[in-house]
Amino acid sequence: MRTRNLVVSFAVAVLLAANAATQTPAQRYRSKVTIFDLATRATRTVYTADQIVEAPNWSRDGSFLLINTGGTLYRLPVNSAGEPKLDKIDLGEGGFRCNNDHDFSRDGKMLAFSASSTASRQSQVWLAHADGAGAKLMTPPAPSYFHGWSPDGKWLAFVGQRDGKFTLFRVPAAGGAEQHLTSHGYDDGPEYSPDGKWIYFNSDRNGGWDIWRMPVDGAGPDDAKAERVTSDELEDWFPHFSPNGKWMLVFSFPKGTKTHNEKMEGVTLRLMPAPGKTLKPAKLEVLTTFFGGQGTINVNSWSPDSRKFAYVIYEKL
Repeated sequence: MRTRNLVVSFAVAVLLAANAATQTPAQRYRSKVTIFDLATRATRTVYTADQIVEAPNWSRDGSFLLINTGGTLYRLPVNSAGEPKLDKIDLGEGGFRCNNDHDFSRDGKMLAFSASSTASRQSQVWLAHADGAGAKLMTPPAPSYFHGWSPDGKWLAFVGQRDGKFTLFRVPAAGGAEQHLTSHGYDDGPEYSPDGKWIYFNSDRNGGWDIWRMPVDGAGPDDAKAERVTSDELEDWFPHFSPNGKWMLVFSFPKGTKTHNEKMEGVTLRLMPAPGKTLKPAKLEVLTTFFGGQGTINVNSWSPDSRKFAYVIYEKL
């Protein structure tokens, strides 16, 4: 019996080794954290790494970018002499593995982030002081992904999967129950307008991916208060407003792209004047076209002076 077991074990080991040998290695990427100057239309690479770096946010004093890589958050200086060094943000003992949804409050005092942890293997929204201390859970239901602060710092907007659908929610920054904002389609990327009157988001509720908006307290019964903002053939994700309220930046994928999960040629960053009270046909200007995708610009990345924004370009290795 022992001999037979040894033979079987050897055969299994050979089979596993053969399967491993035939598996395609995971694609690796070089990441280039890039700053786009709106006045000159010029770009500047501030950091390069042969690993996935994602989702820059600008600090409120303009001195660094908040990024995530390998499940950890870091500060990346934007004007350092020589090669910049990453400064890890210590989130404490929660076993956090951060994803690419994070940002500081408008006053720079608090940090909202999404992460799995020892409390949940799925993403949840957490709130900490700006230095990472005192993290507390804001959304027990999971998965949940943070996307935007209200201008007054009282609310966190996020996307959550509930009953098999990804829809939008908000939760008080002071703590409390989540409030359901939408009920249709696959919705993502909620961000408050700088005047605090609207939440903009991307949705496939009309077939392709477009930017929509709703009042801050929700789209109402049957999402009747949701308004479509963009409607051309590109697939639009993640609307981001400049702090001065003049511009809306949109991350667009080629026509027919079903999700934002891949990295590909031909993604674009497009700019349009911020919509007013009454929507008018959107005219979006293509600022740059490049190889990008998941992690390029999930969260707001405008500089505090509204003159620049940051994003990530990827290269296959």
